[in-house]
Amino acid sequence: MSGIWSALTGSGSSKKESSPSTPAPEPTYTAPVPTAYETPTAPTTSSFLSDSLLLDPAALHPLAGLDKGLDYVSLADDLGFGTASGPVGQRSWSDDLCYGTGTTYLCALTLGGIWGLSEGLKKELPVASGKLRLNTVLNAVTRRGPFLGNSAGVIALVYNGIASTVGAVRGKHDAAGGILSGALAGMLFKSTRGVRPMLIAGGMTAGAAGVWQVVKGAYFVEED
Repeated sequence: MSGIWSALTGSGSSKKESSPSTPAPEPTYTAPVPTAYETPTAPTTSSFLSDSLLLDPAALHPLAGLDKGLDYVSLADDLGFGTASGPVGQRSWSDDLCYGTGTTYLCALTLGGIWGLSEGLKKELPVASGKLRLNTVLNAVTRRGPFLGNSAGVIALVYNGIASTVGAVRGKHDAAGGILSGALAGMLFKSTRGVRPMLIAGGMTAGAAGVWQVVKGAYFVEED
């Protein structure tokens, strides 16, 4: 009965509420202890070039021969040499075509320019004027230079083509083949002007080819 009465009147709960409560324990804070660690470093050049990182050249491709020494280029003895002063291999027909035509064109262009300069300076003018003299000289240079350069360049182009063909047919390149090629080139160049200009041009180019053969034999001695 006392328990029921206490529940109805609430006397028991008031006693429990009035009783002092036990204080909760305060949390304790522990400072973290710093731990020692290594500072990260960036990779250097020496680390990349260390022996452990180097690749084996032979492992890249076994047939490449990268683990062997250098092979120096050796010139073949049967190809012939252009000069006796050094190991310069003989040029092919395409090299002779390009170098011969270009050299002949530039030399003839220079000679034509000198010819035009002399002609322009010697020409008499109706009025003594510096501008008129300069104009006359420029006209003469631009007329004679390209004319002589273009003509000689075409003849050299035809000469080298015929010389290569003659040499391939005969199996050798000598002075006779060069003179014959020069005569044929000159005759072909003037073939539209008639027989007489064709023979004159053939004789002139044959003589020039003969002079070139003498110069080449004296300064560009070919080895056997």
